[in-house]
Amino acid sequence: MCFGSIPLNKNKNTAYMDTQYNYVTRLDVRFAHFEKMDVLQMVAECKDKWFNQTLTTVNESVVRLGIVEGEYHWHKHDNDDEFFFVLDGQLLIDLEDSTIELNPNQGVTISKGVMHRPRAPKKTVMLMVETSAIQPTGDE
Repeated sequence: MCFGSIPLNKNKNTAYMDTQYNYVTRLDVRFAHFEKMDVLQMVAECKDKWFNQTLTTVNESVVRLGIVEGEYHWHKHDNDDEFFFVLDGQLLIDLEDSTIELNPNQGVTISKGVMHRPRAPKKTVMLMVETSAIQPTGDE
């Protein structure tokens, strides 16, 4: 598990493990403004297959670190766009009629309301930028 134990609570100000999908999602803000972040150290410490950590806030948005391998489920965000930027590895984002391939130093924005499924054929490290109100697993 990355960065210690995680409470199983979906309160927006805490972290949780999504037991339905076996993802670890930490919605707590790990770094305050002006606090230095070491992404390489975070990646080295992470043993989870699909892990997201909110790094910091930027106005009404959050920047999240994703350390992933495998498939996420199909989902959409009714009210929020979602930006993905790959630092290492490869991220494939399946859309209903195509697949977007992202390699290191490539990014894409998925528009709100669009069904998509991220997947990583190998360990991938990415940054995501989205509103702080977004539900990472999608809207029901």
